[in-house]
Amino acid sequence: MKHGTQPRRLLALSLALAVLAPGAALAQSATDREAQLEARVAELERMVQQLVAQQQQTQQTVAQVQSAQTQTAQAPAADGKPKIQTAPILPGANPGTRFSYGGFVKLDAMVTDTDGGEIPDGSVGRMFYVPSAIPVGGANEGADTDMGAQFSRFWFAADSDLDSGAKLKGYLEFDLFGGGNINGNEVATNTYGVSIRQAYVSWTQPDGAQWLAGQAWSNFQDVAALPDAVDFIGPTEGSIFVRQAQIRYTKGPWSFSIENPETTVTPYRGVGARIGSDDNLMPDITARWQKKGDWGHLSIAGMVRQFAYQNPASGIDDSSVGGALSVSGKFNLGKNDDIRYMASYGRGLGRYLGLGVASDTVIDARGNLEPINGYGGFAAWRHAFSPKLRSNIFYSMAHYDNDPALTGWSATERVQSFHANLIYSPLPKLDIGAELIWGRRSLENEAEGDLRRLHTHVKYSF
Repeated sequence: MKHGTQPRRLLALSLALAVLAPGAALAQSATDREAQLEARVAELERMVQQLVAQQQQTQQTVAQVQSAQTQTAQAPAADGKPKIQTAPILPGANPGTRFSYGGFVKLDAMVTDTDGGEIPDGSVGRMFYVPSAIPVGGANEGADTDMGAQFSRFWFAADSDLDSGAKLKGYLEFDLFGGGNINGNEVATNTYGVSIRQAYVSWTQPDGAQWLAGQAWSNFQDVAALPDAVDFIGPTEGSIFVRQAQIRYTKGPWSFSIENPETTVTPYRGVGARIGSDDNLMPDITARWQKKGDWGHLSIAGMVRQFAYQNPASGIDDSSVGGALSVSGKFNLGKNDDIRYMASYGRGLGRYLGLGVASDTVIDARGNLEPINGYGGFAAWRHAFSPKLRSNIFYSMAHYDNDPALTGWSATERVQSFHANLIYSPLPKLDIGAELIWGRRSLENEAEGDLRRLHTHVKYSF
């Protein structure tokens, strides 16, 4: 081998390696980057798939919850009515408590004419039929128009089913008939205050026995016998109508209660305003028996009361006892007709009948309390012309056996009224009604005053 050939070969090999080495390095670097890119793409695909899976799971869960809520809202309860709530919405409620809300919005509009004077503006007699508010002995001042929405009503209830099978219920009911405040009048705002109607808790045992504590309709009153009226009550003078605090026990057809006592007193010879006495020690005690059937219902109620009044200034300190009996009910004449009625009699019936047309008692010359005997009642006929149109006609009256030597001759002896109405329901839960009312109040001195009224309303119940 020639000495010059070897160096040339080494030089050629070195040059070749110098040329090829960067290319190989570049090729290796490109391969690594491609592998890393593929790994990152794979990781991103895995993350996207995971997010898609989570989103699908969330959508499925939401769909299941919405479906369950829809089924719960649409599912009928045991009584066939839609369920409102199946889970507690109040943190302090018992497990399984159901909450409900309801009421109605009611507009009343009426035109009233009285021949014995004018009923004072803003008084209850201008808002609904109050027999004791019929003026007697004054001049006819013409007709008056009144409108208001203060008899709109709302209520809340919470019902709980206990593990024992018993049921607990709390109930609160209000209307807007609480009177105006300093910012409300008929000039501008027509503001009225919220007033409590009922507030009670009841405990119903598995055998059907029930305890009730709180403010509710008196056990002496049969609410179910009241006719379908446009007026707030309708046959006011002949109706037992009282809401008050009480403790009541009901088992089968029987119910018994002890209720808040109160004595109303007419001063001797009617000199001075009626007295409301809260000096009673014994509560009012009532008992009721009621029978129901497809034919309607019959109810018989009795009551025993204590009357008490103390006035150290006049030296009066006396008490007496009275009682009353009431029979009421509803009798179905057919699919479209029924008769509703009530008849009551008592010694010291006063504040329970007709919104207290007469007092429970009167003070005699010696300062003793003398209960005033009285009786009253009503009869009503209801006829449905169609599912949307119905009519009611009823007569109501009350009479009091006053001793004018004690009560004075201006005491109310008798009140009575006739009512006839038409109520049209063009849409579900919406009533449009008109009622003609004639009422008369007669005094012991034979003076009389008449009331004539057209009462209309629009009422939406929810």
